[in-house]
Amino acid sequence: MSSSTVPSIHEATRQSLEALPKELPPVWLYDARGSRLYEEITRLPDYYLPRREADILRVRSALIAKRTRAQTLVELGSGGARNTRLLLDALGGTLERFVPVDVSERMLWTSAQEIQFAYPRIAVEPIVGDFERDLGRLPTVGPRLIAFLGSTIGNLYPEQRAAFLSSLADALGEDDALLLGIDLVKDVARLQAGYDDREGVTEAFVRNALTVVNRELDATFAQRLFAYEPLWDEANEWMDIGLRAREPHSVSVRRLDLEVAFRKGERLRVEISSKFRRPAFERELEDAGFRADAWWTDRAGDFAVVLARTDG
Repeated sequence: MSSSTVPSIHEATRQSLEALPKELPPVWLYDARGSRLYEEITRLPDYYLPRREADILRVRSALIAKRTRAQTLVELGSGGARNTRLLLDALGGTLERFVPVDVSERMLWTSAQEIQFAYPRIAVEPIVGDFERDLGRLPTVGPRLIAFLGSTIGNLYPEQRAAFLSSLADALGEDDALLLGIDLVKDVARLQAGYDDREGVTEAFVRNALTVVNRELDATFAQRLFAYEPLWDEANEWMDIGLRAREPHSVSVRRLDLEVAFRKGERLRVEISSKFRRPAFERELEDAGFRADAWWTDRAGDFAVVLARTDG
């Protein structure tokens, strides 16, 4: 992560650990090892999200390119940027630059170098940063297509989504567009399987956040004292992904001068993954100043890709 974001991440961690339920900001998931584990998750049989999104983009990327004629493609939370290549291929006639944004510096630079080699005519300008805090660092040359894929927006709470989308709407001009990938509400058993794989990769990914916080904040989280526990929250329609304390104990977070007590059975949330319904999500867009220009789903209706524009 960029040095400018470190103080705010530390303060967010303090507030999250003092909240109820206790949480760790999901940014701690994405160090170099966490990013590699996430890429492994995307290839698991039960983790359908990237494949369904790719199915849609294969069919619709040419139309997206025609509608946006983007000269600048920005991808927020780019990771390995695998599905983004479908957009890069389609936008070849107009695209001048690709700007991937991610907190994982090593993953970002590796991905940027691979894309620069594959697309030598496009200027690749990576930004190490947090998509919620660093929107002001995005290039202004347009028309711009801001891509936020993989249903990463589902990791934000509703109030965070509202603030984030409003900030994006304020930043985008009339020639710019926003492309969102969102996971849709479906059978709970399939959702549960997507976050509790038999191979244990998702559990390793979530547990890695404890390892990172121990390293970066001189904390004393003990893996053996926590059980992995992904739950479906029906009221909020999100997967609640986290850990449960096996016994009462305390954790020291020395760099924050913080002592955190856990009761037996108390949860430590690491991430949520909201699932969406079209009417409610279109209202969220409208409330933030966007209108849905197009809504595409895969054949199974598992996933949606939404093209949105601002009213102004």
